[in-house]
Amino acid sequence: MAHGYLVIMGNEKVDVYSAGVETHGVNPKAISIMEADGIDISGHTSNHLDEYRNIEFEYVITVCDHAKERCPWFPNRAVLFHENFPDPARAKGSEEEVHKAFEHTRNLIKTYCREFINQHINI
Repeated sequence: MAHGYLVIMGNEKVDVYSAGVETHGVNPKAISIMEADGIDISGHTSNHLDEYRNIEFEYVITVCDHAKERCPWFPNRAVLFHENFPDPARAKGSEEEVHKAFEHTRNLIKTYCREFINQHINI
């Protein structure tokens, strides 16, 4: 979700790479909740961070404590940021309750990405 917002809010002038410490595929509910906000992430892939070891990043953002704890040190000057968003894929309950969990996390990520772009990226 963050990848989708950062690309759009960065006016496609920023290179965004998205990876995890594990690969699980892109959750269909995440695709749906982002589509409801006008952003298509259906073409995104679930990449492992090892794929990007040779890229000199300016910023690295971890979006959950699990990733922060397992994210390796990148041997460059990347500034590290961390925000622990709730994982909506772990939500339990009715379909409506799970939908609300995805919507809640999406909205938190949207706000974070807007603030990040405004504070750190010269557009």
